[in-house]
Amino acid sequence: MGARNEVHTDLLVVGSGIAGLTAALRASRTADVLLVTKTELAEGSTRYAQGGIAGALDPADSAAAHARDTLGAGAGLCDEAAVRVLCEEGPTAIRRLIDLGVAFDRTGGPDSSYAMCLEGAHSRPRILHAGGDATGRAIENALVAAVRERGIAVREQSALVDLRVEDGRVVGAELMTADGTRCVVRARATLLATGGAGQLFSHTTNPAVSTGDGIAAAARAGAALEDLEFYQFHPTALAAPGSFLISEAVRGEGAVVRDEQGRRFLPELDPRAELAPRDVVARAIARVMDAQEGRPVLLDATGIGSMRLRERFPTIDAAVRAAGFDWGRAPVPVTPAAHYWMGGIRTDLDGRTSLPGLLAAGECARTGVHGANRLASNSLLEAAVFAARAVEAALSGCGAGAVGAGPAEVPWAVSVPAGSAPGLSVLTGTAATARPDRPSPAEPSPAEPSPPTGPSAGVDRRARADPSAPVDRAARADPSAGAWSRAALQDLMWSRAGLLRTGSQLAGAAAQLNAWRSPAPSVLTTVRALEDRNLLDLARLLTAHALNRPASVGAHHRLDAPISVPDSAQEALAC
Repeated sequence: MGARNEVHTDLLVVGSGIAGLTAALRASRTADVLLVTKTELAEGSTRYAQGGIAGALDPADSAAAHARDTLGAGAGLCDEAAVRVLCEEGPTAIRRLIDLGVAFDRTGGPDSSYAMCLEGAHSRPRILHAGGDATGRAIENALVAAVRERGIAVREQSALVDLRVEDGRVVGAELMTADGTRCVVRARATLLATGGAGQLFSHTTNPAVSTGDGIAAAARAGAALEDLEFYQFHPTALAAPGSFLISEAVRGEGAVVRDEQGRRFLPELDPRAELAPRDVVARAIARVMDAQEGRPVLLDATGIGSMRLRERFPTIDAAVRAAGFDWGRAPVPVTPAAHYWMGGIRTDLDGRTSLPGLLAAGECARTGVHGANRLASNSLLEAAVFAARAVEAALSGCGAGAVGAGPAEVPWAVSVPAGSAPGLSVLTGTAATARPDRPSPAEPSPAEPSPPTGPSAGVDRRARADPSAPVDRAARADPSAGAWSRAALQDLMWSRAGLLRTGSQLAGAAAQLNAWRSPAPSVLTTVRALEDRNLLDLARLLTAHALNRPASVGAHHRLDAPISVPDSAQEALAC
């Protein structure tokens, strides 16, 4: 490739959500930075975050209490050191956002205390919000404005094709613009902040750009991945075209969940009822929907009142009313939806991956903070805290050429089923031994329950279609020929590797995914084709990880397997 198609920089940041923007701003003080993003600078999951950002800012609260709640929600699989970093450094990260102009809501005038709300599995109110339910948009707008003001180099409409690896070290990336033109960026360090992959599933709260580009590229480059089986499904997405998320904060304000007969069922299952951890609430809703032949449950916010709903949740209120519901007067139909990936690119406490020169932050990174189930409103905080730490690690290592040096050893590995994409034979580094608590997949039990008919059944998600619409899979793909479509993949993942799973369903999904052909290099001429390649790679990886954990824990729930709660989780839940 000619020199005119090659760019050089100190730090390449891929992604423009809270993690990418935070990293670019921090690094730009002392280094040359290039920030690239697949569409527009302000587009991504961050701007759609409603509930808020958690932090122990109240004098009556503490980092230790926040950590206990995080560990409890994570079902014993959180990295305690990472949780401690998150909760202790979180208040400082929030104050940095305030300094950049994020106007979090207050209880009264400009000098009054910040309004804190309560969300599921938090022991006390500690979630800050902005514009009622527009926290992500307020954060994104402030960070984008700061990036523009500082004059940081930005390339919009530039999709990640693959990482460039030389002698075992990441030295930059290849990009593709919207018109198909390719460019190579050479960088002393590369930081991935590309978000999650909600587009793996037919029913998701994520925007269309969430196709897991960074995680897939890191996997192809040989980076260690971890915990891909843990995908969080938000319990309450509006059961209407668009799958609009109705924030957990609505339940924190007093909304309750009912079955189609009007009966509350969550208090019978967990003493925290509607404010139990998300995986608990989502599974309970899924089972009730199964009993209702797939029909949605009802979110009843009538006790909050129309006026309060408009004041506290203006964005949600407008969306719900635009869908034809008057939720101040009558309950609205809701269903679980794919929302957040707890797993991702394995990093240490400073964002370093197993590949020298490569760092990761935000949803694409697996820091260990979330364990098997993310605590509500910890995602924005994690992105802000660990993106800042990753930049400090990158800059401190630039002179010595040690940027992104990976962990000394990768403690366990997971093998991908035969037939997976080239370069993905081992997902998690070079270690050859398996993690003791992750035995090889067992043969599926002949007594497994029948596939569910509710949220874990397939639904059509073309153009964010109605999640209750029936699905005709017969015309979706020709498995014998290896042809497939994105809609077919989304249906398969929703029905076989979604909220409720069995070993036979996962094995069937793996077989189908391996029968489908990966896009040939000759057809990778559009961003859509790149995304499809990434989604197929990630679907195979997620399914392999899920098969490799035969017990149920947190967001990974197998109907054919007992729930496994480690001793550390029992202790955390007892606090």
